[in-house]
Amino acid sequence: MKTENPIQLLREEEVKPTDIVLEAALGKDLFVVYTKLLEIICSEFQMEYEWRFYKDGKSWFCKVVYKKKTVFWLSIWAKFIKTGFYFTEKTRGGIYDLEISTKIKESFKNADAIGKLIPLILDIEKGQQLADLTEIIKYKKSLK
Repeated sequence: MKTENPIQLLREEEVKPTDIVLEAALGKDLFVVYTKLLEIICSEFQMEYEWRFYKDGKSWFCKVVYKKKTVFWLSIWAKFIKTGFYFTEKTRGGIYDLEISTKIKESFKNADAIGKLIPLILDIEKGQQLADLTEIIKYKKSLK
C-alpha cells in the first residue's frame, strides 16, 4: 500500500520493545494509537499479545492470540504500525461482507497467496483506522 520504501524498526534483538522503546520508535501521536490498539485487543476482545524477536525476519514481531489461535501479527515501521491477518481461500470471502474501507477490500482482492494463506495487511497511521481493524478482528475471531 505504501509508495515510498518503508523502514521496519525494532531490528536489534537485544533492545526489547518496552513502552519507552516503542514510544521513541513511533513518536507520541502514533504511540497513542498503539496503546489504543492494545486496549482494544485486551479489553474488548480478551486477546493476549507477545513480542518476540524472530531471527528469520530479523526483527521484533508481536503475535496477537485468542486462546491458542493466532489472530494477527503486528510490527513497527517508520510512520506506521503494520498488522497482518492471514486467511484461507475458504474464509477469504467473508472479508468482502465487512463494513471496512473499500481500499482494504481491493488490496486484499489483489493479494498474492503465501502458500495456502492470503495476507490482509493494514498499515495503521491514524486512530480512525482502528475501526476497520476492529471489524477484521471480529471476523477472524468468529472463524473456527
